[in-house]
Formats: sequence, structure tokens, C-alpha cells
Amino acid sequence: MVKHIFSDMDGTLLNEVGALNERNVELIKQSQIPFTLVSARAPMEMEFAMTALNLQGPQIAFNGGLIFTGQENNKKIIDQHYLDYDATEILLTQIKQQFPNVSQSFYDLDDWYTEKIDDGIKLESGMTNMVPQIVSIRDYLSDPTHHTFKIMLISFDSEEMKRLKQFVQELGISGISAQQAGANYFEITDGQAKKSHGINYVMEQEHLTKIETAAFGDGHNDLPMLEMVGNPIVMDNAAPEIKTIAKYITKSNIEDGVGYGITHYLQ
Repeated sequence: MVKHIFSDMDGTLLNEVGALNERNVELIKQSQIPFTLVSARAPMEMEFAMTALNLQGPQIAFNGGLIFTGQENNKKIIDQHYLDYDATEILLTQIKQQFPNVSQSFYDLDDWYTEKIDDGIKLESGMTNMVPQIVSIRDYLSDPTHHTFKIMLISFDSEEMKRLKQFVQELGISGISAQQAGANYFEITDGQAKKSHGINYVMEQEHLTKIETAAFGDGHNDLPMLEMVGNPIVMDNAAPEIKTIAKYITKSNIEDGVGYGITHYLQ
């Protein structure tokens, strides 16, 4: 019997415009199985889903870089792993210099920052309904209270994306995790920020065995999560290589695949 469900958000729980379909909400609530969001998103970008689903337990943000409960002023940090200051400085300054056309933004615990509004920022803002603070990299780095959980890079040029990934790898910075998310996103977090890390915490706290857990995902950054649980369920819109590890393949994210999967495979 499945006692806990973990779910990715973009491309999985959310539809094509980054919203929650009412049918999905209805089916998830009806199941009454504890539900944890596991996302590359920042906490503030997860709160609308937490509210809609009435989620009270631990949630996992920044690809596992942050485990937290609550919202806004009532947020409680359970565990956190943010980028080292020196790594953040090198990455932000070098990428800006070498890839001026790449959309670059960055997150601390409570806010989203960028130096300029470009097409990448407009895309992300449209998906999350968030507006970033405009700040220079120099001013951002000069404030010691900023702990950077994620650097987000967006490019609509596939060749530029390849060069960017190679460049970050060749910088040789230890202790970071750099993952492509979809065709246009490249995200850098602390090396300990893995979705499986957050899931392991919840499993230990609730004394769950592997077979008592399930997860929904669609992307490469979901692989550690899907491999961690006893019931990996992959969306129909996922890449073929992700589907190979699925116990079940559910409907797509625009067809309420999470709710469908819970109803048909877990109950």
C-alpha cells in the first residue's frame, strides 16, 4: 500500500501554462494520501499549489536544495544546501561575460533576481506569475545575507546551450550540480541538492519503506527521485529514456496524469 506520494511540478503536476487543473486537484485530495511537491522551483513559486492541495507536510524546492514546511512568514526550514559564495561569484560573472545573450537569473530563499528583463525572464515570469527584482550582480554579491540556492540560465539556441554546458563543466567548480531541464533551461545548484535527498528525509521521518512510496515525474532531473521510490510513475509527455524506468506510464500533464495515475495505479 502506498503511504506517500512525491511529485514534480512543471511538466508533471502542472499543465502547459504552469497551472493546476481542477480535476487534478480533486483527484489528489480524494486519495487522502500524503503528498509532497519535489521541484526545481523556489518556495514562493510552489505556494499556489501548496494552497490548492492543502499541503501541510515537508515540501522540497530547488531540486532538493531546500526542505521546508509552511508559507511566507510561517515558512520553517528543515534542511538547506545553497551554493558556495565563491562558486556563485565565478558562475554569475563568467557566464555574463562569456554568454551575454543567455538569460541569467538567480534565487535566494525568498526572492528571484536578474540584471535585466529578457525573453527568458518573460517566459519564466509567465509560467510562475512571479516578477524578479532587478539588481546588478555586483550589488547582489555585496550583500552577505544572500544565500544563492539556484542560478537559472535560459537559452533558445540549442548550439549555445551546448557551449554553455561545456563552459560550466570546464570551469571545474567542485560542489555544484548543473542540470539541463527541458530544451531551454540549465540550472545550477549546490552539489547536495538532489531530489532523492529530500525524499530520503521524508522517508526516514515517516518510517516509510520503498514499496510504500510513489513518485510522478517527466524529466532527467526527476531520475534520482523516480529511482528512489517503489512505484515510479512517468508522464506520457516524458522523453523515451525516462519512461524506461517507469513501473507505470500515466497520461500527460495536460490530461491530469497525476490524478489519473493515483486513481488507476495506487488505489
